[in-house]
Amino acid sequence: MAENTDDAVREPDGTAEAGTPVPNSAKTTPAESRPGTVSIRVSSLVRGAVVAVLAVAAIVFAVLYFTARGELADRDEQAAAQSHAEQLATDYAVGAASVNFEDLDAWIAALKKNTSPQLSGKFDDTAPKLEQILVPLRWTSTATPITAKVMSDQDGVYKVNVFVNVTSTNAQNPDGTQTTVTYTVTVDENADWQITDVGGVDGALPMK
Repeated sequence: MAENTDDAVREPDGTAEAGTPVPNSAKTTPAESRPGTVSIRVSSLVRGAVVAVLAVAAIVFAVLYFTARGELADRDEQAAAQSHAEQLATDYAVGAASVNFEDLDAWIAALKKNTSPQLSGKFDDTAPKLEQILVPLRWTSTATPITAKVMSDQDGVYKVNVFVNVTSTNAQNPDGTQTTVTYTVTVDENADWQITDVGGVDGALPMK
């Protein structure tokens, strides 16, 4: 009686006969189950994720960079505008505080310099009255700036406090006196940097 065997009957050339079972070791392994395939796909996913993260980071950095540049430019522009307003206010205050009773026309011209038409007209109206006060007093004064500070900025309209040191002589004090005088000067950037208002001499303090 023939003995059963699981071995395939092979032809002399080594091939198995048709219909004969093929050993498991000879079966073809699908591509998706081959060793190394899964690890290759995972590494590809990791590389893709890294590239995506780097791209997002680059975009975020660019946005932050240009935003910061814009903010710095705005800040520098605002600082420059305030500095310009302070300089204009200082020049005006020094001119307004420098008086010579023998040449009041020059002083009135200084009061009207770089002022709006409305403010300039007010000085034209008050000039005769000022002359009646200053000439009899034989008033002279010179001024040097101390400091200036923008106190408010509303849509390009700057209110600047200017402090000047004023040395004055007059008929009552021929030896001269020194005072620190504060002017409040309004400068309007929207009106070609004209001076639109001047607060009177405020808070004069004797200098020791």
